[in-house]
Amino acid sequence: MRLQVKLSGFGGQGIILSGYIVGKAAALYDGKFATHTQSYGPEARGGACAAEVIISDDKPTDYPFVTDADILVTMSQEAFETYKPLLQRNGTLIYDKDLVHIHDVPKTVKKHSIPATKIAENLGNKIVANVVMLGFFARVTGAVSKNAMVRCIRESVPSRFLDLNMRAFEEGWQWPENSRRRRRKSGAA
Repeated sequence: MRLQVKLSGFGGQGIILSGYIVGKAAALYDGKFATHTQSYGPEARGGACAAEVIISDDKPTDYPFVTDADILVTMSQEAFETYKPLLQRNGTLIYDKDLVHIHDVPKTVKKHSIPATKIAENLGNKIVANVVMLGFFARVTGAVSKNAMVRCIRESVPSRFLDLNMRAFEEGWQWPENSRRRRRKSGAA
């Protein structure tokens, strides 16, 4: 297996940290080969940014940049518009449903949405929206194990925010299951 993952959004959303966590979790704790690269505009906050992670089960990556994304994670409309041409026709699109309005995506693309920013706000700080997204990403793709992600987040965030980040990850991880429950309840009412 070789996966090309593009994480995207705007500066200040923690996109670069997210890419670092995914790559480190895959390499150090899941025993895979992984590379991580990043790019962002000149603005510290608000400008477009992206992180790229290549994950391989069996051999080192010879080219560290995403050319055909198997998975595109996007947390801003600008990032979606910029990077959707990289998404493979049979790829997976994961997006913040309150910030990204998708269009012109092939029917063959698997689409998964989560209100990551709203969930983070409900937890008390929208700055952890990226970690909500990481939990959701790990759950729906299986690209990196939950255990590896949790271990890496514990090592990568400031200790005073550890509890908040762990709750954020768990909210993202549980979203598919909780979402199904909500649909069943509303359908039964």
